Amino acid sequence: MRNIFFFMLLTGTIISVKSQTRKYSNEFLNIGVDAAAFGKSNAVVASTNDVNSGYWNPAGLINIKDKQLALMHASYFANIANYDYAAFATPIDDKSAIGVSVIRFGVDDILDTRALITSGGDITPIEELPRFSTADYAFTLSYSRKPFNKNFSYGVNAKVIRRVIGDFATAWGFGLDAGLLLTSKNKAWKFGIMVRDLTTTYNSWQIEDGIFDNDLGDDPRGNGSINALNNQEAPETTEITLPSVRMGLNKTFTINRDIFIDFEADGNFRFAQTNDVISNASFSISPAFGFEANFRKLIFLRGGVGNFQKVKQFDNTNELGFQPNFGVGFHYKGVSVDYALTDIGDQSVSLYSNVFSLRIDWSLFR
Repeated sequence: MRNIFFFMLLTGTIISVKSQTRKYSNEFLNIGVDAAAFGKSNAVVASTNDVNSGYWNPAGLINIKDKQLALMHASYFANIANYDYAAFATPIDDKSAIGVSVIRFGVDDILDTRALITSGGDITPIEELPRFSTADYAFTLSYSRKPFNKNFSYGVNAKVIRRVIGDFATAWGFGLDAGLLLTSKNKAWKFGIMVRDLTTTYNSWQIEDGIFDNDLGDDPRGNGSINALNNQEAPETTEITLPSVRMGLNKTFTINRDIFIDFEADGNFRFAQTNDVISNASFSISPAFGFEANFRKLIFLRGGVGNFQKVKQFDNTNELGFQPNFGVGFHYKGVSVDYALTDIGDQSVSLYSNVFSLRIDWSLFR
């Protein structure tokens, strides 16, 4: 009965705020983490079982046996933006685990071109223009527990969002995620579900006073007043991110005592109309499929296909577009190095990215 009440409450919340939300908010949190996951087209919600579970499904944190550290760096938009991620997790006891993670997506050294042309018509040299950075941060605290059954676990995330646009605007946000993981008795089948922004995530913006004024002051070189932003109106100061649900089913095949292959199929549900292959005015669904073959849990080969989109052609017809991915990994004595060839987090046809990630298990030092 409590589950039904909660579902009705969540559905009512989604409907009540849907008309006033932006379709894309906090999109940097949808990019993903870990080259191993990218190699499988992010089809990992049912199989994630290490420090990176804090992002994909916090219920998977319960599977770590020792402290773990993960690091990743990737370039975005032809090296214009940087995407960085770090996470740490540790078991609390045999029934619970905790983790923390930080994500930064930022563009640095942006020219402030408001002062490019003065009222006197002079052009300011590029090297004299001020510069600023814009960055999005997410700080996440994760907790996982096995409540009563060794084949079932749940996890929750509490995340704080910080967004900064130079000295012009800043925002704070807060949200909750929740995940479940169910494993069959023979461990061959796994089912996972992850609900992001469970209660919706709110970003509250504070915009610098006077930033949209018509006069930015006098040019320090004596060329008159500096042109401003043409009386642009200030944007909305509140952003709301609707919940999204990702479900996955994973099957492990044992070829022999040395070779194992995992297959997983995921579905990402969003409560908005998008270009996803299944979409209407109320929701959209995008599937993803991935596999991982490993030899003695030392060498890993990964592949996947996802990002199924309806791509509009010049004649206004739609064709099905999708994104294949590839990855390899190496694990030895507590150190895992993974590589993925993927169009990282992008929904377009831009060039593929080379992504590397590192994971260290404290068993290395024991």
